[in-house]
Amino acid sequence: MNSRQVAEMGVARTFQNLALFKGMSVIDNIMTGRNLKIKSNLLMQALRWGPAEKEEIAHREFVEHIIDFLEIQAFRKTPVGQLPYGLQKRVDLGRALAMEPQVLLLDEPMAGMNVEEKQDMCRFILDVNDEFGTTIVLIEHDMGVVMDISDRVVVLDYGKKIGDGAPDEVRNNEDVIRAYLGTSH
Repeated sequence: MNSRQVAEMGVARTFQNLALFKGMSVIDNIMTGRNLKIKSNLLMQALRWGPAEKEEIAHREFVEHIIDFLEIQAFRKTPVGQLPYGLQKRVDLGRALAMEPQVLLLDEPMAGMNVEEKQDMCRFILDVNDEFGTTIVLIEHDMGVVMDISDRVVVLDYGKKIGDGAPDEVRNNEDVIRAYLGTSH
């Protein structure tokens, strides 16, 4: 199955290492997430002819809603490459949300962030389900973040599942403590 088929099934993802179009604006980067939703052909889009114009307006309205949700209104026309890392991570999340996924895979969304950026990203992740009805699968090594924002935690150690359950249950699992959290001395 290729990535387009996965996207058509309602799955979107963000990347640990950003894969944004650095020379394009924030709004244009997020608009690329609407690609699968665009029905008019390329010529109609280029000419903004017929239903293509109405379609583009509707897609831009949806993207503006995401920009407002992620609180990046002041940067909508800024080239992404000029933004600080934490804001680029928000744009990456916005692009994934623009696909209107049923399931959103977040691959280490907190990697490389400072404490304030992590707090902001946690808030956005928690609000995604309420705002968009999206199920989130989070891959993250910051165990504090995982335990704070997750309803259910599955812990793998070298590909083997060693914990599965509510955060408190997993936090107290001896195998998880040994592998990830360390033992108290």
